[in-house]
Amino acid sequence: MTEEDNGGSGRKVGIAKTLESLGWALFFIWVGMALLLDVGWGVGLLGVGVITLLGQAARKYFGLQLEGFWALVGLFFIMGGVWELFEIAVPLLPLLLIGAGVAVFIGTFCGKHLARRSNS
Repeated sequence: MTEEDNGGSGRKVGIAKTLESLGWALFFIWVGMALLLDVGWGVGLLGVGVITLLGQAARKYFGLQLEGFWALVGLFFIMGGVWELFEIAVPLLPLLLIGAGVAVFIGTFCGKHLARRSNS
């Protein structure tokens, strides 16, 4: 069976692996540069967030499935960077935990869990 026979999934796997390798390469290069140049936590976190989100945008561009977890992680890195740059007095982690709890709570009643219960 050729790649064309199975819908080009072999090609997509290759693209996904290449994007993953490029993402990790950019991550290590950025962290090394940020440490060497001593740009601070805010800029460092922003850079990691941008790299993470660009990786997800590239996946979408090449017709690969968006990885929601990594998109969310990228957003959290950007939030952390902005939080640090603007020296916001309220700690970020408790707010993120509260937000996660609210999302799970709402998802319990509005999301896929409810659909599974009604089908049982």
